Amino acid sequence: MSQQNNNYDENDIQVLEGLEAVRKRPGMYIGSTGPGGLHHLVYEIVDNSIDEALAGFCTEITVEILKGDVIRVSDNGRGIPVGIHPKEGISAATVVYTILHAGGKFGGGGYKVSGGLHGVGASVVNALSSWLELTVKDGEHVYFQRFERGHYDEELKIIGDTKETGTSVMFKADDEIFESTVYDYEVLLKRLREQAFLNAGIKIVFSDKRDEDNIISETLHYEGGIRQFVEHLNAVRGNEAISGDVIYVSGTQGDSFAEIAMQYNDSYNDVVFSFANNIHTKDGGTHETGFKNALLKVINEYGKKFGKFKEKESSKKGKDAPKKEIESLRKEDVLEGLTAIISVKLTECEFEGQTKGRLGNPEVKPFVEKLVTEKLMNFLEENPETANIIFDKCLSASRAREAAKRAREAERKKNAFGNNSMPEKLADCSERDARYTEVYIVEGDSAGGSAKQGRDRRYQAILPLWGKMLNVEKARIDRIYGNDKLEPVVTALGTGIGEDFDIEKLRYGKVIIMADADVDGMHIRTLLLTFFFRYMRPLITNGNVYIAQPPLFKVERKKNVRYAFSDEEKEKYISELSEGGKHNDVAVQRYKGLGEMDPEQLWETTMDPEHRTIVRIGMEDALKADETFSILMGDKVEPRRNFIEKNAKFAQDLDI
Repeated sequence: MSQQNNNYDENDIQVLEGLEAVRKRPGMYIGSTGPGGLHHLVYEIVDNSIDEALAGFCTEITVEILKGDVIRVSDNGRGIPVGIHPKEGISAATVVYTILHAGGKFGGGGYKVSGGLHGVGASVVNALSSWLELTVKDGEHVYFQRFERGHYDEELKIIGDTKETGTSVMFKADDEIFESTVYDYEVLLKRLREQAFLNAGIKIVFSDKRDEDNIISETLHYEGGIRQFVEHLNAVRGNEAISGDVIYVSGTQGDSFAEIAMQYNDSYNDVVFSFANNIHTKDGGTHETGFKNALLKVINEYGKKFGKFKEKESSKKGKDAPKKEIESLRKEDVLEGLTAIISVKLTECEFEGQTKGRLGNPEVKPFVEKLVTEKLMNFLEENPETANIIFDKCLSASRAREAAKRAREAERKKNAFGNNSMPEKLADCSERDARYTEVYIVEGDSAGGSAKQGRDRRYQAILPLWGKMLNVEKARIDRIYGNDKLEPVVTALGTGIGEDFDIEKLRYGKVIIMADADVDGMHIRTLLLTFFFRYMRPLITNGNVYIAQPPLFKVERKKNVRYAFSDEEKEKYISELSEGGKHNDVAVQRYKGLGEMDPEQLWETTMDPEHRTIVRIGMEDALKADETFSILMGDKVEPRRNFIEKNAKFAQDLDI
């Protein structure tokens, strides 16, 4: 994008409102006070530096996790304006960090494109930090100001001279606000890598310096931008590209810019990520709809133009005549095996929902649709070999969908009683209102037996799973129907799968996966989450899927029993139950499986709503499970080896 006017000063800082309610209602501004909200603080500060890059004035950003989980973000942009704000009478930099929605993104001319318009901004990060230190270099002087919980005692002051420009922000999240102030390196790395891909050429250096003896640092710098993003996604999942190099199209309309990178691979799953002003629109929106509409239109038009849909000639008539060929593809056919990134950059983004999950700008849909229609058709006509590979892949997906339809119809005929024909192993509940019911999907007959005896039969149903599950990584939907391991799950829930899915038919409001805390249990959880993510996704988006958290230890002394869900809890209970610091009279039992607990224990620890812990699964959890499953169950050895080597250090108490 073109570089803008360098005249960025205190007059560009527009004030919308004050900062009063942030500390009282932090969830309104950052979503939660859990891990998501904590990491959001970092994203907001980094987004300010990214905006400088979008404006053409920043080429390098440094992000550091320092000892004590202090964050420092530095860039070589222009530096926040330090002059006296015409309305507020204090430094413009102080205004940015103390007044909500004050910044250069509200029509003042400081930024043409910004990811932070709908965001919470520097002032909220300041308000939710126990302390924050701001350092600004304007090419002449170094300015400094310190804040504590959003307030300051001293004005912004000069502490030195410099010829450099840029902004550095160091802050410590407030432990009075957040459940934990410990950052997850992998979570931040994923977000920063996205930003580096989405802004081709920018360099982000990310370091974890919390352990002085084990400093981790990565330089994220991708001249290929979103083309490399697509290649990265395929590589980490172990997918093999089948359509040659990444296809890339881009274009502008007024001040708006759109770019799309796409590549087909040998998998049966689609990975389509969309972004607006660098913000991941996880619920899609007008840009994603425009892309998918155009993709379907182009591939269908290509097939018709070059006779790909023609029926095979035959002299046979009547029932012996060959079945009619497919006349057109559907959206799910052209998405199978596709990895794509859609990125738009707009003067003003209209996001639907507080979390910016969906782009609402109506003008973006026809813009993206026209761009992709014209340029993708040109590409296919100029590259007939690649075009044929893509079309054949889509046609194969369409035939598999038809096969799934036939399998579904055969399954319906076999189960003549419909939803009344429940799986043999299902122990159903008496309540029929899904608002009050829950089903435990339990690993193994042994644990299933304990769960059946320990449950509350009024509203808790139990479905045991057994044997080796189908590898959904290597199976299309037609192989799901009739599968003796997954079909009972589908039948019990009552919703159907794929295009037949109907959330209104769900028989249980809570679908709770309950598996052992070992390798096999992890496999069951990951497989089921992947299955739900791919074939019954509304279960997750609607918030119906949960993971049960059975205890890892039973700590007992003289009939005084505690259940520990972590090593830390175990040690805590041992100390509490010990007399005079002696631990030898405290018995500790490590639960390797749910089957080791009797029905009463299983009820008390894992199934009683008054005392249990269950974790609701969101889309991020399901996506992570899907990625993990692709790596572990795919055909490629190298991604699997890398995953195991990277995660081996986190494995504890494995029952192998």
